[in-house]
Amino acid sequence: MTLRTATLCLALAASPAAAQAPDEGRSLMEQGAEMFFRGLMSEMEPALQELREFADGVEPALRDFVVEMGPALRELLEEVEDWSAYHPPERLPNGDIILRRREPLPEDAPEPDAFVPDGEGEIDL
Repeated sequence: MTLRTATLCLALAASPAAAQAPDEGRSLMEQGAEMFFRGLMSEMEPALQELREFADGVEPALRDFVVEMGPALRELLEEVEDWSAYHPPERLPNGDIILRRREPLPEDAPEPDAFVPDGEGEIDL
């Protein structure tokens, strides 16, 4: 859902009786709720405008990130079966990002395959 769609939904929810004539068949509670939501929307409008501008500025970078990193993240999601078995990712001083297991593998578990990026051979450390 885009920001514009969310804003429109909020505006429509704020005035459900907008199609009716003012005060026609509405209780004081309904009128008060509408006044409250209109006031809330007018107070939120500057913040929503800033959010729209921020989203417009960030969108190209996020789109590039998804295009570039999407396939690698998809592979990672397919490899990891239980995310709760890992600590949050850590960034090492050399820039590498690692995922440490919370508990070591049992001794009788088979050794996991070493990850070697496609097209690369051994890496000298």
